[in-house]
Amino acid sequence: MAEDGFFNILDTVDSTNNYAMAKVHAGMARHGMVWFTREQTAGKGQRGKSWKSDKGKNIAMSLVLEPGRLQVKDQFHLSAAVAISCFEFFAAFAGEETKIKWPNDLFWRDRKAGGILIENVLQGKIWKWAVVGIGLNINQTKFDKSILNPVSLKQITGKTFDIIELGKSLHGLLMKNLTDLKADNNAIEQYNEHLYKRNELVTLKKGEGIIKTVIKEVSASGKLITVDADEREFDFGEVEWVL
Repeated sequence: MAEDGFFNILDTVDSTNNYAMAKVHAGMARHGMVWFTREQTAGKGQRGKSWKSDKGKNIAMSLVLEPGRLQVKDQFHLSAAVAISCFEFFAAFAGEETKIKWPNDLFWRDRKAGGILIENVLQGKIWKWAVVGIGLNINQTKFDKSILNPVSLKQITGKTFDIIELGKSLHGLLMKNLTDLKADNNAIEQYNEHLYKRNELVTLKKGEGIIKTVIKEVSASGKLITVDADEREFDFGEVEWVL
């Protein structure tokens, strides 16, 4: 374990988000600190799902942020800015077929390359902290059968990468892009520019029903807007993709 500065390396942990959040609550976290681990035994995904990853093969890290000028209502602006940073990082190696899949996944072609999970600390109406968990598939080539259509940088490029050096590079890019973040529409516009399946017909599942609709954009509040006979909008967790 190397834990002495802003980029802290753990050998193993249940979840980097859990670890970083504990540091926040203990008063031991500062804006910009990252906890990176070689192994997660209980990695977390959206909506209570698990994130499975082989030891020493991938990026698994959590970044602690003070949202600054962002208010509670602006949470998706941070989510969009993080997604754009991960997109820029991954696309630099994997190319233009990299996309952001609403709400929090990174895709290459029709395969999942990574995901983002942001957990917040609120005091009343004040947004005190955000813990940004990021998982990116880097060197793994064999995946658990429960993971739908995964892909890694090694599979895309044929190259093996130094995950710690890549983690440090991603950390630097995140801090560059997230410094002095404001609630303007720039992050939302960039997010939509790289939105997976934008202007394409997709199949979504809502409850027991199936919806065929065209992806239009994502709103500033993070709702997915689609068009078929009518314009629709969906909140996080309201629908699932059928791929």
